[in-house]
Amino acid sequence: MVLATIDSNEARLQWRGILDNAEKGDAVITRYGKPVAVVISYDAWMGIQEELEDWRASQRVQGAIDEWRRDPSTARPWSEIQQEMIAEGLLDAD
Repeated sequence: MVLATIDSNEARLQWRGILDNAEKGDAVITRYGKPVAVVISYDAWMGIQEELEDWRASQRVQGAIDEWRRDPSTARPWSEIQQEMIAEGLLDAD
């Protein structure tokens, strides 16, 4: 994958070309030599979102496990957790 680095002033002038090339490679937009934004394809963004959702879910699970280890009385019945997950769209109803 091609990774282009483009100054923000140049990006302003080439914006249409940057968008047209988003499927071919990512573009890092810099300002005063420092990265400030990245242009990626929509498909790549959706893939990142899926990965991010999985990562956030794993962080919630780890937080719940840590809380339970500190205080086992915080444990809740699986049926309660299952209903919450169904309501949040994280689990299919049986």
